[in-house]
Amino acid sequence: MTDLPGRASVVVIGGGVMGLSAAYHLARSGVADVLVLERDTLGSGSTCKAAGGVRAQFSDPVNIELGQRSLRAYERFGEELGQEIDLHRSGYLFLLDDPDHVAAFEANVALQNSLGVPSRMISPAEAQGLSPMVALDGILAAAWSPEDGHCTPESVVLGYAGGARRAGARIATHCAVTGIEVVDGQVRAVVTDGGRVATDMVVCTAGAWSAAVGQMVGVDLPVVPLRRQILVTEPMPGLDPATPFTIDFATSLYFHAEGPGLLLGMSDPDERPGFELGRTDAWLPRLGDAIARRAPALAEVGIASGWAGLYEMTPDHNALVGEAAGVSRFLYATGFSGHGFLMGPAIGEVLRDLVLGRDPVVDVAALSVERFSGLGARPELNIV
Repeated sequence: MTDLPGRASVVVIGGGVMGLSAAYHLARSGVADVLVLERDTLGSGSTCKAAGGVRAQFSDPVNIELGQRSLRAYERFGEELGQEIDLHRSGYLFLLDDPDHVAAFEANVALQNSLGVPSRMISPAEAQGLSPMVALDGILAAAWSPEDGHCTPESVVLGYAGGARRAGARIATHCAVTGIEVVDGQVRAVVTDGGRVATDMVVCTAGAWSAAVGQMVGVDLPVVPLRRQILVTEPMPGLDPATPFTIDFATSLYFHAEGPGLLLGMSDPDERPGFELGRTDAWLPRLGDAIARRAPALAEVGIASGWAGLYEMTPDHNALVGEAAGVSRFLYATGFSGHGFLMGPAIGEVLRDLVLGRDPVVDVAALSVERFSGLGARPELNIV
């Protein structure tokens, strides 16, 4: 564990993409003595277990803007941070077999286009041309955006960590936060298993563990962990590396090219909230049924590896971003419900601006946790 300073101007709790992006942008903007605390290794929570998708196809204008801004950051990531992230702009393809879903995605595409996203509705035949493994049984239409894609989460973590350190931030791994001291409604210190750090400001980017951090200061962050599993196939001869990130929206089956094989996954409606990270075979029959209908060629391909990670779910599947009303200078960015990795770059900028007391680059007022105490939930449709 890194020796802890006695004081920090800002303590960021959580060393995934959100926390490291925030530290990088804060340090680059001249904020001195930024400290990131990670209880394990960097990215070990949800970031490095993500499928790596990056997109701007959402149903909420705030999420569209965050996705767009992050896509632009990922485009220039190698040049800006000196770390290649294996960005593949192979597009995102949503397959739709329900008339209500088609209508909803038509409205989404119109909204996305109004905000500059080049998405469009396409025919089933066009969808199969883009993703040849797809079987068209029941498909009515598809939504497609060529600028979306996927990249490597581990490389993004390395890039932001290196950039944050070069800009002057400190990062302490294997350092668990055990408490936050609050005096007269003001954050005063963070207590860890390695010592106490005085500070006037805390930024919670603890992902699926954020509810516990919020409880330390009396702030309710309604985030629950939900296991999701990912598989990687054996090499597939003749696989087009430009295979898009393909999603069967009704079942949530998805896949994209990953090296010589495919990375694939699907949600499990029987999964119950909890911090379970072991792999299980219980979801495989449902996965097999979805593959048999939508991409039957995959049924003949062997599985090379796999892992489990945690989604950080909120009641409306939308993020929590803002500053707590009940305690001075406790900020949070969590609960992204599966789309946190892709929004990491923009959220880091937003957190920088909130810390500095200026208008954020994207207006995230609607993502405040206060929406659950009177302002109304803000559901996001495009979650798989």
